Amino acid sequence: MKASQNGASPAPQSPSPKHTPKRILLTILATLAGLAVCGVLVVVFALAMAYPNLPALDTLTDYRPKMPLRIFTADNVLIGEFGEERRTLVHFKDIPDVMKRAVLAIEDDRFYEHGGIDYWGILRAALHNATGGARQGASTITQQVARNFFLSSEQTLKRKAYEALLAYKIEKNLTKDQILEVYMNQIYLGQRAFGFSSAAQIYFGKDLKDISVAEAAMLAGLPKAPSAYNPVVNPKRARQRQQYILQRMHDLRYITDAQYEQAKNEELKIKTDSTAFGVHAEYVSEMARQLVYEQFKEDTYTRGLNVFTTITKADQDAAYLALRRGVMEYERRHPYRGPEKYIEIPSAKGEADEAIEAELAEHPDSDDIVAAIVMSASPTQVKAVLASGEEITITGAGLAFARDWLSPKAAETRRVRRGAVIRVTQDGGSTWSITQMPEVESAFIAVSPDDGAIHALVGGFDFNRSKFNHVTQAWRQPGSSFKPFIYSASLERGFSPATLINDAPISFDAGSTGGQAWEPKNYDNKYEGPMTMRRGLTKSKNMISIRILNKIGARYGQEYATRFGFDADKNPPYLTLALGAGATTPLQMAGAYSVFANGGYRISPYLISKVTDADGKILSEARPDRAGIDANRVIDERNAWLMDSMLKDVARYGTAAKASQVLKRPDIAGKTGTTNDSIDA
Repeated sequence: MKASQNGASPAPQSPSPKHTPKRILLTILATLAGLAVCGVLVVVFALAMAYPNLPALDTLTDYRPKMPLRIFTADNVLIGEFGEERRTLVHFKDIPDVMKRAVLAIEDDRFYEHGGIDYWGILRAALHNATGGARQGASTITQQVARNFFLSSEQTLKRKAYEALLAYKIEKNLTKDQILEVYMNQIYLGQRAFGFSSAAQIYFGKDLKDISVAEAAMLAGLPKAPSAYNPVVNPKRARQRQQYILQRMHDLRYITDAQYEQAKNEELKIKTDSTAFGVHAEYVSEMARQLVYEQFKEDTYTRGLNVFTTITKADQDAAYLALRRGVMEYERRHPYRGPEKYIEIPSAKGEADEAIEAELAEHPDSDDIVAAIVMSASPTQVKAVLASGEEITITGAGLAFARDWLSPKAAETRRVRRGAVIRVTQDGGSTWSITQMPEVESAFIAVSPDDGAIHALVGGFDFNRSKFNHVTQAWRQPGSSFKPFIYSASLERGFSPATLINDAPISFDAGSTGGQAWEPKNYDNKYEGPMTMRRGLTKSKNMISIRILNKIGARYGQEYATRFGFDADKNPPYLTLALGAGATTPLQMAGAYSVFANGGYRISPYLISKVTDADGKILSEARPDRAGIDANRVIDERNAWLMDSMLKDVARYGTAAKASQVLKRPDIAGKTGTTNDSIDA
């Protein structure tokens, strides 16, 4: 009370020892530490309880990834691949060191030092991110394997915890080399490619063992973002990442100074068409796929089956080029039909480029027959642009095929003018010519008469335009090419190549033809009177073959033809059979002609020589009948010899003489055939 009366403030009270700020802070810290310990204990307990429930590692310890079906030529050239995932399984010892180092440099350079979780890497990434650098992650390769095989991509603490546990479990059950092998075979790398071996083939057209340091660095950049760093889609970004990886490899002393300098300046050749194979054998691949599917069903596309066909690269290349050349020569002998379409080209360059690009996407190229849009046209010059953006100029002989449609007087609906969609092709060097897509179709089949192995098969002009296989699916009239089988039947009935038969007009009532009265004619409407059967075949005289069949009987002719593999129900027993009015396929014809070529034995054409699993174990293998050993003899050896002799005359002096003249070979035997109105030839 005194102090109050003197006007002085009361002295401050000393705090109780129980409530000093220092003690309060210590209490808070102790409480937090206790909570942290409890939290850690709870987490450890939860993880300990979760560990036994982690998924089994069978998919890793017994790694069997989905492997596509692959089709090869007899000389081991890849011609087809089927499956959702394009993958070539490669064992660790076969992965080149440069590829391993490139991956480790960018994905996990401490891979062989940590136990599945890289704590130093986490700390390094945290410090880097805290200082504002480009965001870094710290997932190890083991964690990525755990994620890819067992977990979703959701970003939650629970998923992260499971990922860490799985990484620990994987490290306890697999060696480091095994983990890296799985990773390098399983990781997705764009373009449907899984694993680095498949990616090397898709992006560079190379086996993994043959890649350079620069190529390895490019591939190693793909796992982080296969779309963003895809060298086909984003070449600039892909190169930037490649250069960064090369720098990392150099800094880590994975490559020497000389290797670094060479690699960072290397010009890479990227396969822009990642689906293309070295041989045009699309119809062969599809046939093989169907045949394998009949045996293996759904395993066909996941088991890693390797199918080895009987075709050879050289023969298949020759067949493909010959067919295309023959069809285009036929096209050039017929008039130009005009542009495929017209579009309005906007005046603004940007809009024009977009319109042209969109339209040309609707007109895909057919190998060397390229779609183009005309920018300007006159009787002496056409300027056009290709899908690639390249501008071309066509002049002189390149305009010859379409000259009539370059005139200002040509009908507006068919004239070659601005906005016209045309086809062009390059003749050898840099000269462009106007051409057109063919409307006719063609097929080619080459079969060994000794055992039936198919050495070349082209089912049509362009598989991408039409999947219809004219070798196996086109049941067409064989025309005069069927006559040799009627001649062969007559040899069995006592005729000989020297038998005289009258080449003169003849007529039949409806009963002989299965339809109406018939007055057949020779192809050229010329008749030469009596001639030998040999000459009648050489000159393909219709009257001769009709009289032969009439003499031996149409029923006998039908039954005899089945010896060669023809279907009786598709070749009715009427006199029109003598002119090939029935139906067959090119494949059936090839097998039938083999009987004459091999001395009288029936062989079955086959396409697949063997099928193996991913490890090379043979699962099935062809055991063809060989002529003269275990094949079925269907005609007498003398009959086959005489027919071979007559068919050689056809190629020397008859309707097929051009073949011998051009090829200058005396061993060619065969027969031409053309149906009514030249619908089939």
